[in-house]
Amino acid sequence: MISCGHAKLYEILSFYSIVVRLADEEPVDQKKYFEDLCKPKCVRAWLEYQGCVKRVDADETGHKHCTGQYFDYWQCVDKCVAPKLFDKLK
Repeated sequence: MISCGHAKLYEILSFYSIVVRLADEEPVDQKKYFEDLCKPKCVRAWLEYQGCVKRVDADETGHKHCTGQYFDYWQCVDKCVAPKLFDKLK
């Protein structure tokens, strides 16, 4: 039979063991998974970005960039990912 003091200690140690086990598990980043699912839906934006990169590579002045196309691509991906990700957080 466990005394009252030992029962409380057992309860605390049991809780600690659960916390340690949970801390040992490697968390999985769901955002990367959903990004991989959504990237095929944003092929048009990706192709526009890749076309820009080819044009910029030919630019000798170094003043041109593809920042706009890059952000358009990631905006498309994020717009697809956001609802899926927030559904997982609930």
